[in-house]
Amino acid sequence: MQELLGRIQRRVDALPSGLRDHIYRVRDIARQLAPKHDIDPDLASLGMLAHDVARAMADEELLHRADELGLPVGTVEQAIPLLLHGPVGAEMLVKEEGLTDTSIHQAVYWHSTAHPDLDPLGKLVFLADKLDPQKVLRFPYQPLLMQMATEDLDRAILEFLSREIVTMVSQGLMVHPRALETRNHLLAATTPTDTKTEK
Repeated sequence: MQELLGRIQRRVDALPSGLRDHIYRVRDIARQLAPKHDIDPDLASLGMLAHDVARAMADEELLHRADELGLPVGTVEQAIPLLLHGPVGAEMLVKEEGLTDTSIHQAVYWHSTAHPDLDPLGKLVFLADKLDPQKVLRFPYQPLLMQMATEDLDRAILEFLSREIVTMVSQGLMVHPRALETRNHLLAATTPTDTKTEK
């Protein structure tokens, strides 16, 4: 793990300073939240260090690398290639840095959109990325999200996705199908059975 950490750290060191600062801010948030959910803080730290390794790539490069790596590119990714930085980064870490930890791979892969099958580490990485204080203007409900993330990762992700999907639809923007799928999955899991069926 230490060897992998060193290789990921070298990738982070080569990123633009603003992106490095973001990574370190959210790493600290993830380490703070990890013990509340029985997640190894060192694993959370590694996941956060790794999550944006491909974030500085230009759209054309992301599309090229996705094609090269055999990644699926749907309608939304074609229109917003930035959404590929998680999948591209995850696959690069597997193929170029020897990442074998499935949990970290999935956390990096789905940290932009979420996914119904994310484990606790993946959920933590997804949320910590959104809790960067520098994103408070974009997500003004961050204090509520932080409180919820302290108590229940699923409820916090459901809250985030519900708010963001409404915002995106109201602005005429595309919504990634995995975000919708994750929201539906979490909603189904938290809604009492007797209210799921229409009367």
